[in-house]
Amino acid sequence: MVKRWLPLEANPDVMNQFMWGLGVPEDVGFCDVYGLDDEMLAMVPQPVLAVLLLYPQDKKKESDASTTSSTAETKESNKKVYFTKQTVGNACGTIGIIHAIGNAVSKIKLVDGSYFHRFYKQTADMDPIQRAAFLEEDQEMEDAHSVAAAGGDTEAKDGVIEHYVCFSCVDDELYELDGGKPQPIHHGRSSPDSLLQDAARVIKARIAEYSESLNFNVMALSKM
Repeated sequence: MVKRWLPLEANPDVMNQFMWGLGVPEDVGFCDVYGLDDEMLAMVPQPVLAVLLLYPQDKKKESDASTTSSTAETKESNKKVYFTKQTVGNACGTIGIIHAIGNAVSKIKLVDGSYFHRFYKQTADMDPIQRAAFLEEDQEMEDAHSVAAAGGDTEAKDGVIEHYVCFSCVDDELYELDGGKPQPIHHGRSSPDSLLQDAARVIKARIAEYSESLNFNVMALSKM
């Protein structure tokens, strides 16, 4: 039976308390992105280190779309991209945070000896499947996730269809990091300065694909 956790609420306060407790300094934090037009994006604190998207995943729709994916999306991934598979049910919020921090770790001074400081060192040379197996057996992270899942404004319940993915810029390329996919998805050129705008472009297209739903949430990880 697949191990399952309770889902994380799309709430910057929940996400921040979670990752600060694991060794991320408090000058780095998530904030809501209230809109994807230029005026709303300009309100987001800079620099932006990563973007998290929560959306109503339709696996059949995505399977159909994968057959027509562009060559850019399926190009071989940069080895510098930190990526892990997801093997624990409802862990996509934690996986999103792991991807966000893992691909910005050179810009974040993790607390020495903290959970994340140890985690990224221990998993640095692992492949995505090995990282997933390591996380699945990691009781410290499971306990921290459980506390965060219980800390939201709404009751955490199993059976949700919403799914978190992370957008990161590595070597001036935009990647979508989804632990349910076999590898990072490449979305073209980007830069640290344009990461938010470039991610917003991809997210707008995703929202158009799911136009029948309003269940979207976008958060940016920024240095405050």
